Amino acid sequence: MEKISNARKWGTVAVGSLTALVLSIDLTALNLAIPNLIEDLEPSATQILWISDIYGFVLAGLLITMGCLGDRIGRKKLLLIGMFGFAAASALTAYAHSAEHLIAARALLGLAGATIMPSTLSLTRNVFADHKERTAAIGITAGVGGLGVGLGPVLGGALLDHFWWGSVFLINLPVMAVILVAGALLIPESRDPSPGRIDLLGVPLSIVGVMAVVYAIKESVNSGLSVQVGSAAVLGVIALVLFGHRQTHIESPLIDVRLFRNPAFAGSLGANALAMFALVAQSLIFSQYFQLVLGWSPLKSGLAGLPGAFGAMLGGAALAPQLINILGRGRTIALGLAISGCASSLYLLAGTTLDYRTMLLAMVLSGTGVGMALTVTSDTIIATVPRDRAGGAAAISETATELGGALGLAVLGTVLNAAYRASIDVPAGLSPHIAAGVEDSLAGALVVNAPTEVIDLARESFVQGMHFAVVGCILLFLVAAAGALVALRDVPKVIAAEPESEPTPV
Repeated sequence: MEKISNARKWGTVAVGSLTALVLSIDLTALNLAIPNLIEDLEPSATQILWISDIYGFVLAGLLITMGCLGDRIGRKKLLLIGMFGFAAASALTAYAHSAEHLIAARALLGLAGATIMPSTLSLTRNVFADHKERTAAIGITAGVGGLGVGLGPVLGGALLDHFWWGSVFLINLPVMAVILVAGALLIPESRDPSPGRIDLLGVPLSIVGVMAVVYAIKESVNSGLSVQVGSAAVLGVIALVLFGHRQTHIESPLIDVRLFRNPAFAGSLGANALAMFALVAQSLIFSQYFQLVLGWSPLKSGLAGLPGAFGAMLGGAALAPQLINILGRGRTIALGLAISGCASSLYLLAGTTLDYRTMLLAMVLSGTGVGMALTVTSDTIIATVPRDRAGGAAAISETATELGGALGLAVLGTVLNAAYRASIDVPAGLSPHIAAGVEDSLAGALVVNAPTEVIDLARESFVQGMHFAVVGCILLFLVAAAGALVALRDVPKVIAAEPESEPTPV
């Protein structure tokens, strides 16, 4: 076996971190570009939703398949293919000349993203034998990815002030070119030495199941409950049940369902999903709060949210590896989630005016706690499986993250909207058009140019709804903390790798 040098180990981390940064920036850039591209491409309301959502649908649906494909053909090879595809799809997105073209390009971005996300985590698992180094590496990658979420609005806002909407997607091209060269030179190849056949029936079942469930969740947020949403949910559940049943009865499954019997794996997966449930919803809520209530520009809002991303980097890369040795895995995860929950209570002090110092403290503490928790859950998930199945395990982790985030948007977004509509008292004498906009949402009130005093009422109602959603986030963080403390109480600090799982360069 060839020993992997430190340069190649940390080079793999650098490549994975840059890749996570690009994916995060790209995810937030679209939200900023939508107003401009609406003026240019004139998409219908339905097309706008598909432009926003198709990336997530394709990404979530293909994660499991691509993770297992990487185990079979080589994780480095799949990662490099995905990087090239992501760069090409970014160019197609930037120069899309119609709404249909843009939707297709975003779908290709989702396909490329599905090859990249599980590959970076599984490659990190394979190059680090030392558990402390592996945890630090995963923390760095996760922290840089979180930083990208904060940098996206900043970079995107700066570009949109001077260039057309497609410019935000061209950021990806030079960075991906650097990553491709560095990845080809530095990353060692690894794969499952005896992968077996690809489950040709399991692949479509997993894709249909996950995509249908994610579609049902997101569409319920956009349009409410309907026959279409219910049908998609039923189809997704049936497909996932058939998929799970099949995985227990074939020789070479896409997912080894026995992993879910492992308390370390299942507990970390659940804590990960619950944390993302609260985190993603919180991110969206405060993006709206900064812009709609306080009237800040996208650029200023992006800069205001950066401290939380830096806190996540601190918690993930610096604190988590040390705390595992002191407290153990379960207690570190529980502590991080509890810190996030308690810090989130400071958000309840935010009103139609804001003392940013309070928000700053809340964001830094909450980001640090989440960074600690998600680093340890990701490390535990990937460490509890043999290295030859790391791609599949990473895909399961990423899928749980996607589903947790989608559910967070659906449930807590619905809580916010319901609380807003329950508290808004629309004054008499408004035209039906303006009254309908005000009753719908704060954004609706701004779009229909409601009178100033009515918009002030709408802002107060939004803040009340935001407080209800924040309470939901707090409860989720605390429930996840308690669950991690119980489910992971017997998980050892050091999860030893099997002798046969040493990295084998191909």
